[in-house]
Amino acid sequence: MESLISATRPLASQVGGHAGVLTTEDGSLIIKPALPLELLFYQALNQNAELEPLRPFLPKFFGTLKLEGQIDENAIEEEGLVLTPLDIPEKDELSVLSIVLENLSYPFLKPNILDVKLGTVLYDEAATPDKIERMEQTARETTSHETGIRLTGFQMYDNNTSQPINTPKSYGKSIKPADLPEGIARFFALGTEDGSSNTGLPRATVLPLLRSIREDIADIREIIASLEARMVGMSLLIVYEADWALAAEGVKRLGLEADEEDEDDDDDDEDDDDDDESKRPGPPYVVKLIDFAHTRVTPGKGPDEGVVFGFDTVLRLLDGRIAQISESGQ
Repeated sequence: MESLISATRPLASQVGGHAGVLTTEDGSLIIKPALPLELLFYQALNQNAELEPLRPFLPKFFGTLKLEGQIDENAIEEEGLVLTPLDIPEKDELSVLSIVLENLSYPFLKPNILDVKLGTVLYDEAATPDKIERMEQTARETTSHETGIRLTGFQMYDNNTSQPINTPKSYGKSIKPADLPEGIARFFALGTEDGSSNTGLPRATVLPLLRSIREDIADIREIIASLEARMVGMSLLIVYEADWALAAEGVKRLGLEADEEDEDDDDDDEDDDDDDESKRPGPPYVVKLIDFAHTRVTPGKGPDEGVVFGFDTVLRLLDGRIAQISESGQ
């Protein structure tokens, strides 16, 4: 496949991370300024067998972008990209090396997006003593130290206006550990036909969605627990479809695919894939890991226990929300 990037704009759906992330004109790719460690991490995915299990849970990496707007062919993962010169923003956001990734929210009509910052340690091992002290204080003053997570920010679509509602970073920094269940309930809200709740999906849709999301996160947790790495600043990104009809169709489709998984595996699937791919709607949700600017593979040092602890917190919160909806319908 050959793709052209002729113009860019700021990524409107960004709910976490640093400013300066751009998206292509069609919205399918993002262009993100990258520190060397993040680029090294994405390149290592093709070379380090221990990282291989993570690949399904990461955004697709298409290479690097330099100031002149050219893709570095040595960094391309599978299929080439040919870039035309970019409209460089006035503030020259692309004056540093950037990475080109798939835009995880692109397949969704109305993407609800949650960024969960993982880990109890918020500073890189190469940080200065002053920064270490600041980041330790930030961890203590937020939910990171006690729980291993912080709700960095999220976006929810209003069911009445079909417009996104953004909850800023200040919310995640202000709440206490006891408030985290409420935050998860806000993101996985129950929508109502009478409009009394202006966000969320119906119970029949959100419950199977939550259970499937939880399974994916549990799978990622097991992979992370087996890796010898330090993943400072890494986030768990959860995106799900806010459009009721599309979300219900997606959940139903996932169920049908699960039922038929073992049938006709090798008969007609390959022949139909190309014809059906362009006709199939997007997924009802995605769960991915993002932000690897301070991720290091650390052989012999064991897993990042603070990040594993954060995953356990997320799983407990999802279990609580699933039980809450199952038992009371709220």
